Amino acid sequence: MDLATRYLGLNLKNPLVVSASPLALDLGNCRKLEDCGAAAIVLPSIFQEDIENEIDEIERLVCEGNSEAFSYFPSSISANAGPKNYLELIRKTRAALDIPVIASLNGTTRTGWTDYAKQIEEAGAQAIELNVYLLPTDIALSGAEVEARYLDILDVVKQTVAIPVSMKLSPYFSSVGHMAKSLDEAGADGLVLFNRFYQPDIDLEELTLVRDLKLSHKGEIRLPLLWIATLAGKVKASLAASSGVQTAAEVVKYLFVGADVVMTTSALLRHGVDYMKTLHDGLIAELTEREANSVADIRGKMSRGATSDLAAYDRVNYIRILRGGAYNA
Repeated sequence: MDLATRYLGLNLKNPLVVSASPLALDLGNCRKLEDCGAAAIVLPSIFQEDIENEIDEIERLVCEGNSEAFSYFPSSISANAGPKNYLELIRKTRAALDIPVIASLNGTTRTGWTDYAKQIEEAGAQAIELNVYLLPTDIALSGAEVEARYLDILDVVKQTVAIPVSMKLSPYFSSVGHMAKSLDEAGADGLVLFNRFYQPDIDLEELTLVRDLKLSHKGEIRLPLLWIATLAGKVKASLAASSGVQTAAEVVKYLFVGADVVMTTSALLRHGVDYMKTLHDGLIAELTEREANSVADIRGKMSRGATSDLAAYDRVNYIRILRGGAYNA
């Protein structure tokens, strides 16, 4: 069985990629994920705010301290502040694994995006995933301005590094397809569909905001499934599916609509890192059942461009469902 695929110009042994999460902070987890079949791993995001807040706090303590503090903190800053820990994580993970290691970067300024991207490249990451976590809660910000920020970030990072760069997208653009096409034309090596934005809840007893992030469930596969099916064959960039992967069935569905790789974290957090082997073996079983000899045999066979049943992806099918009462409780 040939499970090989390509993502961001990298040759992968199969399409199973570990998406960014705290799991990758532990080298033992990373080694086990590789042993269980993971073909690449995305490290957790480095956030520019965290780095700057850490440095600001140390400087505040220095300024408020006594002479002894002044003599102590400068060396502490050089040893621990800034992106040093993250860069060391990249180096150690690269040394420990044979599979590609992809860094994840979330910046807030042009300088932050470029400076950290360059350092990430120098530390040995084989690619960078740009986690542009931009919630346009400023109602004065237009859709065009939001899109321009994504394109600007991609442009400055691509000018800074030589390694592949992927963009992790939001599903909330006014035209997801046009945004994806624009990023593709601007040089994005890959598109990750989709980022799961933080959405607060309310605790009615305490009247406080609930700050948590729910793990994805398989019902969330449908939106990225639709857009990967739409983009497959229409863009040069690699397509990575993210969200809703709980079993090998979701992996196969994403491949059928044209995904180059399928990313998961929620399933691994629920079931443990060993669950990667269940997904890997399940993928082989699914392909075998369909008498497919390779991932390439099924990839894109049910994309929008490959199917004759365009109504299944378009507005007309929505109308038919509402009229026919085909609801799934």
